[in-house]
Amino acid sequence: MTDQADKAVADRALKEKHRAMWAQGDYPALATELIPDLGAILVEACGVKPRQRVLDVAAGAGNAAIPAAMMAAEVVAADLTPELFDAGRRQAADRGVELEWVEADAEALPFPDGEFDVVMSCVGVMFAPHHQASADELVRVCKPGGTIGLLNWTPEGFIGQMFAAIKPFAPPPPPGTQPPPLWGSEAHVRKLLGDRVTDIEAHKQRVTITSFHKPDDFLHYFKSHDGPTISVYKYLAGDEDKVKALDEALSELAATYSDAHGDAPSQMDWEYLLLTAKKVRAGH
Repeated sequence: MTDQADKAVADRALKEKHRAMWAQGDYPALATELIPDLGAILVEACGVKPRQRVLDVAAGAGNAAIPAAMMAAEVVAADLTPELFDAGRRQAADRGVELEWVEADAEALPFPDGEFDVVMSCVGVMFAPHHQASADELVRVCKPGGTIGLLNWTPEGFIGQMFAAIKPFAPPPPPGTQPPPLWGSEAHVRKLLGDRVTDIEAHKQRVTITSFHKPDDFLHYFKSHDGPTISVYKYLAGDEDKVKALDEALSELAATYSDAHGDAPSQMDWEYLLLTAKKVRAGH
């Protein structure tokens, strides 16, 4: 019992750390400025229809939830960090749609079994620390025959390689947690979902980023906007050599992925995995 209590305390502390991490910086601006179309791409892949019940897990400011609501679906946007919701509410109001915003842990969703026709996540659930727990919840709250849709950065793509570059500078991850980019591996997601789903369709695609003129622009943007990046720099605070080394590592990575021509903005292609599946119906 003591071990279970200790585990629960540690889990609560980890989730509070994650909430604080995403509350810093400005993720709503990052999602809107850099990857505004990814949510709509996921919604289209899921085939969201009017009056369907749709859950966006780790929704942030609603990058996918708002496009789903624009399809006249009944949408719930759930996220561990409610500080992101105000920006989402403003965006939803600007687009003339309404949806429900719920503070929720992706690993323990506060919804009944089989509640939603579509359960989706756009570069969100991948950041929950315990992958199997999150996958189990995605399946649990989806109706039999319903759709599960996921859009996640791949390990081989730019964001996956960014995590690899940051890892030597970051604090060691808690035991039992897994790195986010694994959700961009089709084999990993298939294993997580198991035989509870069928009709899996998976495609690697790329989004083109033209927001940065040079690699240092990317570095400064992520140091001010991206919660996980900000957290690592806070961890390194006071160690100027390591801060400089991480600056150089990220700038070099951005340069490797950049295709710049003269005064034009550099072009970066960020790879993601788009995967949809159907929850198995009872008796199948």
